[in-house]
Amino acid sequence: MPTGLIALAVGGFGIGLTEFLIAGLLPQVASSFGVSEAAAGWLISGYALSVAVGAIALTAATARLPRKQVLVGLVVLFVLGNLLNAVATTYPVMMLGRIVAALCHGSFFGIGSLVARGLVAPERKSRAVAVMFAGLTVANVLGVPFGALVGERWGWRAAFWAVTGIGLVALAGIVALVPGSAGGTPPDHRGGPPPPHTLRAQIGAFRSTQVWLTLAATALSYGGMFGAFSYLAYTFTEVSGFSSADVAWLLMVYGVGLVVGNLIGGRAADQDRDRALLLALTGLTVTLAVFGLLAHSATASVILVFLMGVFGFASVPGMITRVTDVAQGAALAASANVSASNIGNALGAWAGGLAITAGLGYTAPLYVGALIVLVSVAVMAVAARGAGPADRQPDPPSPLSAQA
Repeated sequence: MPTGLIALAVGGFGIGLTEFLIAGLLPQVASSFGVSEAAAGWLISGYALSVAVGAIALTAATARLPRKQVLVGLVVLFVLGNLLNAVATTYPVMMLGRIVAALCHGSFFGIGSLVARGLVAPERKSRAVAVMFAGLTVANVLGVPFGALVGERWGWRAAFWAVTGIGLVALAGIVALVPGSAGGTPPDHRGGPPPPHTLRAQIGAFRSTQVWLTLAATALSYGGMFGAFSYLAYTFTEVSGFSSADVAWLLMVYGVGLVVGNLIGGRAADQDRDRALLLALTGLTVTLAVFGLLAHSATASVILVFLMGVFGFASVPGMITRVTDVAQGAALAASANVSASNIGNALGAWAGGLAITAGLGYTAPLYVGALIVLVSVAVMAVAARGAGPADRQPDPPSPLSAQA
């Protein structure tokens, strides 16, 4: 495994921690700044909104720059944002720090995925992306308990100092371990048209119907999963019979599923990407529907929340390599995929909340999620049917395999 992938994974881990740890620190942060719980919650929603905006804006603004330089700048932005959070003395400064840190999130994973696939042989590109995203999935498992534990022992600022340190480690790793050539043409584009570097060319990639179908499938798959995930605590405590103290370890079971699904999905996508994506999305649809039916069983709930994580993230490596392939390597398309996932998250949570408000019960978000992902399956089926041979089949073996 190229050491540059490890550096990218560390960066993904730090960014993931920043996103998730705040949930375990909200009571302390609200008390420290004298704001309401709702206002403290805006530190989460403000971050998510900034991710969606920053993914497009920063990738577009840096279209002409070498990818490694852009990654270094993004991690510097991440470090500065968390440093602001660690030293913030007022709520507005805290919010500013969250926004600054969030701006780098989407572009890091979008551009980083292109760099990751450029470090390995073409037939290993989805696995390389999965390695980079492994940092994010591990952060999903550890983020909330990490924040809560550090915050309880040393105060909430210590958590942000720790993440700042992780950012500095990632920065050093990317500078030292990611080759400068990673900013050029990836191996899977050699011998063909180079990836677009001008903003106009990157925007031109969005003329492709395949790009939009892939983005739609991404938004819908994330929307269905997150629409169900957002209300799992209520499902566990009000339907499955668990206590509120059990929710933390149950969510960790889900997080372990994310890690497993990410790694399996990356390998499967390198074999037959569109088939792997259809299987993952179908598996998620079935899992959510069965979860709704069996949520009254504590044992079934544990198994199904794990499978929800597995199938929920198994599509991620394949989706991001697919959208960049059909966009001819445009970094803006990769970042748009991250924006699409965040938009899907917001819409899915909204739809799940509507179902509960309508009095349909705490299993309703699972059924709503299943319906949303079912639409994603249909969209992905249309995309797969309309894909050309180069989009449908894995890349041929390359001499670079020995180096990967």
